[in-house]
Amino acid sequence: MTFNTVGFIGFGLIGGSIAKKMRINDPGVKIIASARRQETIDTAYAAGLIDNKKSCIISDFSECDVIFLCAPVKNNIDYLHKLKPVISKDCIITDVGSTKTEIHEEVIRLDLEKNFIGGHPMTGSEKTGIENADEYLLENAYYIITPTEKNTEEQIAGFRGFVKSLGSIPLVLDYKKHDYATASISHLPHMISYALTNLVKNIDDQDETMKTIAAGGFRDMTRIAASSPVMWQSICLSNKEQLISLMDQYIDEITRLRESIDHSEKQELLNYFSEAKEYRDSLFIPSKRSSTVCYEMFVDLVDEAGGIAIIASMLAFKGINIKNIGIINNREFEEGVLRIEFYTHEALDLAVVVLKEKNYKVYCR
Repeated sequence: MTFNTVGFIGFGLIGGSIAKKMRINDPGVKIIASARRQETIDTAYAAGLIDNKKSCIISDFSECDVIFLCAPVKNNIDYLHKLKPVISKDCIITDVGSTKTEIHEEVIRLDLEKNFIGGHPMTGSEKTGIENADEYLLENAYYIITPTEKNTEEQIAGFRGFVKSLGSIPLVLDYKKHDYATASISHLPHMISYALTNLVKNIDDQDETMKTIAAGGFRDMTRIAASSPVMWQSICLSNKEQLISLMDQYIDEITRLRESIDHSEKQELLNYFSEAKEYRDSLFIPSKRSSTVCYEMFVDLVDEAGGIAIIASMLAFKGINIKNIGIINNREFEEGVLRIEFYTHEALDLAVVVLKEKNYKVYCR
């Protein structure tokens, strides 16, 4: 799928990163954008990412082959209404939101199914804004595509090809299945993280004892509570039914665990924890034992033959022993495509120096 003119409504981390990669793939592509702040447009124009000096108005998007909706879900739905009378008959509208049902239902009501393909690049971090956009942000990240019933096979295949050109891994899902899956593995964990953080805040003493001694388990579970409150307010409201259903199931699950503890059911507790450990250990990225300090870094990496081997060889040459290494395909709220874990803090510190000297982008927690 070839795009000659591309529009972005909302131009932050995700939109800016997509535009950067598109510029590299095709320097001649015309890219226009609108944003809440003129400073965003100024920054993007100065960086050569867009062709407009002032934030676009809706009529400016009339000649676009594809339009990316990169605003919060509720705003994206409003833009659908504004774009319908403006777009050409072959224009594709897509979004990058982490919930899909609400916008798909509005697409159906507006009879825009032939022009809409839902999208969800599963990448990003707590950092936001055009200044943090990176052409490698989507590299090896899952990019979920949620077609409508009226999309042609040609459209879907073309959009899959576009996603691959970004360096991402396309996955085609029904939009309702997408929302249930992401509510399970992303939205619910964030709710748990926010709730746990507020619980400890509310029960801590005046000396902030809990805050002072907070260690690995608490920090790992509550890291994602540092995400944007506005974004998560929008996600909760747009995926309410799925999220509430899963929160109810989680309450049932933790009630079951509470009862086992209350009744001192040794074998039941052992089985419960063993099942969870077995499943967690089966995930692509190895689990972290709560009793073990984790020395890890995340590295931006181009998807090319030998990329991991080059990094591993550089570290081996310096005598740095790697404990675990692997590609992160779902990088929502994560930085860096490659995760490397070390046995000691000294090894981590030295690895940071070695890779930064070779101009790799390295992130440490």
